[in-house]
Amino acid sequence: MNDGGSAPARRRVRGGFAVWAVPLLVLTLTLVGACGRPSTPLSNDAYIWQHKWTPSVTSAIEYSSGFVQTWHVLAAEKDSKDDWTIVSPDWTSLHAARAPVTAVIRVDGQLDDLHALPVARIVQLAADWKQHGITLAAIEIDHDCATSRLAAYTRFLATLRAQLDPTVKLTITALPTWLDSPALDALLAQADESILQVHAVMNPAQGLFDPAQARAWLGAFAQRTRHPWRVALPTYGSRVTWGDDGRVAGIESERPMLLANGFTQGVSHELVAQPEQISAFVTKIERHALPGLEGIVWFRLPTDTDERAWSLATWRAVLTRAPLTAAISADVRKSAQQPGLFDVSLVSGGNADAPLPAVVRTDSSCEAADGINGYALDYDARGMLLRRVQAGLLHAGTRRDIGWLRCGAADNNKVSVHVEP
Repeated sequence: MNDGGSAPARRRVRGGFAVWAVPLLVLTLTLVGACGRPSTPLSNDAYIWQHKWTPSVTSAIEYSSGFVQTWHVLAAEKDSKDDWTIVSPDWTSLHAARAPVTAVIRVDGQLDDLHALPVARIVQLAADWKQHGITLAAIEIDHDCATSRLAAYTRFLATLRAQLDPTVKLTITALPTWLDSPALDALLAQADESILQVHAVMNPAQGLFDPAQARAWLGAFAQRTRHPWRVALPTYGSRVTWGDDGRVAGIESERPMLLANGFTQGVSHELVAQPEQISAFVTKIERHALPGLEGIVWFRLPTDTDERAWSLATWRAVLTRAPLTAAISADVRKSAQQPGLFDVSLVSGGNADAPLPAVVRTDSSCEAADGINGYALDYDARGMLLRRVQAGLLHAGTRRDIGWLRCGAADNNKVSVHVEP
């Protein structure tokens, strides 16, 4: 799992169609039955991907205890340089969560020598967690390898399975790029359960998540596995920078602020998982159940200090399938530091994080302005405005400063600003 760093295949999976001659009455009853089909609730698991268990992480775990079934906790990483890093959780908080735990070992997909994969260390890690009083439900391997290396990966999993405690399940993450490979079947056969990742950085237009493409991948994956499986869905945003060659040059997923003005526009983009879009997707896959699909694993657990993940209020609403409501308004206040200067802010109401509006129209009587935090000063035929230059979400119940106005000695009750979608 790489905060969207894996680029899945762009080929769309198409299913065949068959035409059957059926009596009109039977066909009508079938269609009516499909329309009235009840939803099949999918369980909610979540990744705890933070390397440091700060108070905000433990607080978010406590907040989520009523609606997360299993925690998938980052336990160790092996990078492309063959370095092995242990991530130590807050054992007290993990105990207090009173939920099943899966320990996740992330192995860099660029690792050249699969023989160097740390079977003995993984087995020891499971034993260490048991000594801390954590009985693992599963060991999860997150290895985004190239499709050409699936056979070698399969051999590694077979070796690992042979040495693991048989009471601990073996889980793997899977990529859509593997769907065309004949080697996928043998790989999936080694795991008790798999998790299909359908969020990734592809291009600015597609963002982190394409519902139609994801649904096609889910349908294709259901035909390939004979074991229970889940789908990983995003709760985060990323700032992605592309190099001159069109390839991803950098990904920032926990930076607290959007860049002001937009000097890198066209090179960097803020990609965001929209809560309304994800919620609608969940409704659809619950209504039209796929064989073997048992739940969702949300990537990642939001915290109140993670500016690029959903707010905890939105997180709760989506996971509990509550209706999402959002409303963004613009507010202007006198600056506490300079007379005649007014601070412009966006204010979010409701329980849903909402996309930053494209334009905030400023008062025509003001003579100067500038934007910050993803907004820049611009002009059109109607006058001065603050234009969004980086996409993002405004968290439910929060305020974001986006610029300032200079309007002489005007009272703030007479200075107007308003949002344009």
